[in-house]
Amino acid sequence: MRNHRDNDLSDRRAAAAGAKATLLNAYRTAKDAAGPEQAARLAERQANAAAREERRAERERSKTEEQERLRVESAERQAAVDAAAREEVEARETAEKNRIAWLVEDEAARKAERDRRYAARKARQS
Repeated sequence: MRNHRDNDLSDRRAAAAGAKATLLNAYRTAKDAAGPEQAARLAERQANAAAREERRAERERSKTEEQERLRVESAERQAAVDAAAREEVEARETAEKNRIAWLVEDEAARKAERDRRYAARKARQS
């Protein structure tokens, strides 16, 4: 046999309201009971967020320091390369000047020898 009950609209509405009231009371009871735990969880979440933010800031600082270090190293390497290039150019210029000076001296020595021979020949002819 079926348990046949007449569920009128008012009965269904009363049952729904009772269920809502029961759920609301259960929620309030759980909320009141979890108050200290919830505050502790919130404080833990805030501490975790602060620690996470500190780690992020530390990563940013170390990244900035590393970029600065790399920039300084790059500038030092570039300065060393520039100095080496300047020294090489100066060495080439000095070698070229020395070679020119040697050629001028050699040419002057040959001219002096030629003049000496010419003067000796003129002296013998006169």
